Amino acid sequence: MISYEYPLSERVRTLLRLEDLFERVDYFLRKVDPQEHHVALLSIFEILEVSGRADLKSDLLQELERQKQALEALRENPEVSEEALDNVLWQIDQASSRLYQASGKVGQELRENEWLMSIRQRTSIPGGACEFDLPSYHYWLQQGPELHRQDLQSWLAPFLPIRDSITIVLRLLRESGKTTSQTAYQGVFQQMMAGRMAQMLRIRLGREYHCVPEISANKHALNIRFTTQEGMNRPKVSDSNVEFELTFCNL
Repeated sequence: MISYEYPLSERVRTLLRLEDLFERVDYFLRKVDPQEHHVALLSIFEILEVSGRADLKSDLLQELERQKQALEALRENPEVSEEALDNVLWQIDQASSRLYQASGKVGQELRENEWLMSIRQRTSIPGGACEFDLPSYHYWLQQGPELHRQDLQSWLAPFLPIRDSITIVLRLLRESGKTTSQTAYQGVFQQMMAGRMAQMLRIRLGREYHCVPEISANKHALNIRFTTQEGMNRPKVSDSNVEFELTFCNL
C-alpha cells in the first residue's frame, strides 16, 4: 500500500514539513560521504527556516496540554490500558518540559553563528557553495565523517524539543482517525463533509493502481481525482475504478 497524507490546516502542514526534514537529516547523518553531510546541513537550514514561525513553540505547548487533558479524561475508561495511558502522558510531560526549557526563538543559536549563516546565504544561490566561494566550508567538508556528525548533531540539538513534540502530536493525530473503504468510480470520488471536522486526510491504495490522488477539500466537500501520467504528457483522470482507504484524522 502507498499512503498519502493531506493536511487541512496550515499548522498540520508545517508539522508534516518539519517531520519530513527531520527524517531527511537523520538519514544523511548516518552516511559518511561529505556530499551527504552537505545535504544534512542544508536540511538543518530548511528546518531553521520552517520552524522560524514565532508561534510554533507556543502552539505545540498548547496542543500537548490539550492532549494531556483529553487523555486524563480517559483514565476511568475500562477499555483503556492504564499502563499505555501513563506511558503516553509521561511522553507528553517530558516533551512539554524540554520545549518549555528551550529559551528564546527556536534555532537562535544557529542564527548567531556567523560562519553557518555565511554558508546558508551562499547555499541559497544556485551553485553558490563551490570551494572558491566558501574555502572554510570546503575545509570542513574534508575533515571526516565523525567530526561532521559531531558538529551536525550540535547544530541540530536546539531543534530536538520541537521534533519530540511534533512526533507526539502527529502520532496522536494519525491514531485518531477511523478508516473506511471507498471506491472512486472512473477515478473520481466526492463526499460531502456534512459538518465533519478533520485536520488531515490519509489515503491508502494498493501499488497495483498506477495513479496518484489529487485532493481538494473545504468545510463543505471533499473531492479526490486519481490521475495517471504517461511519459511527458499531462496527467489525466484514471478511466478505471480505484479502491482505496480513507481516514479523517482530527485531534
